[in-house]
Amino acid sequence: MAAPFQRKLHITNSKGRDATVVFGSLRAAPPPRLGVPGKEVRFWRYLAATLDGLHDALQSRLGPDYGPHLVEGDPEVDMEQIGRRVGATTQVFLSAKGEVLHAPPTVVEVIVGPDGSEKERRPWEDRMPNVNDDLPVRWTGRRVSKASAVARFVFSRTLQLSHSDGLTYDYLYGIAKELADSGEMVLLGAGEKGKDPLVFQTNATPYRAFLEGRVDGARYMLLLHLSNMELKKVDR
Repeated sequence: MAAPFQRKLHITNSKGRDATVVFGSLRAAPPPRLGVPGKEVRFWRYLAATLDGLHDALQSRLGPDYGPHLVEGDPEVDMEQIGRRVGATTQVFLSAKGEVLHAPPTVVEVIVGPDGSEKERRPWEDRMPNVNDDLPVRWTGRRVSKASAVARFVFSRTLQLSHSDGLTYDYLYGIAKELADSGEMVLLGAGEKGKDPLVFQTNATPYRAFLEGRVDGARYMLLLHLSNMELKKVDR
């Protein structure tokens, strides 16, 4: 089931003709309800430890080998605080020393390689959305079979494209039928040359987008599968 189609996507077809259509997220079926029939389940958070009961505080107060103290007593337990119900909380930033920062920190973008090693560190720059710009999202010409796509990419989100009038219905139906007849998905790209990943809102995750089409008589479905992870075989 799709969410209300309110957001817009400027897109081209295989012939380079562009149109602005609407899209929405697909809603997954609700999971099974927890609990027993006829009884409501509530979730609460309780305080498990205070700052004085954490490792660094215990080590500085009792020494590096404070295990026996935990056996003989409960130095890590504040009887007045532990077990209290936690209500609304406020996020704060801490320094490396655990001190509260009274101003937001400078954000730095760290680029790491496949092996986890740091390759580059640079100042953060806002990433702007690019799916409803003057430049449309373009067909890259790169097509992959559905079987190949699901084996090579991890799809973390799927959007459904929809028409807003008769003209966009014909436009999207034609795209869906072309892809359905070929049994393939096409990679979409943003930017002047259609090589950039899709960004749907400010500072959101950039995605590779694969468009899939399905047709059943006069009905169609266009699904935009989003991925930011590719599966690759690593030789060890």
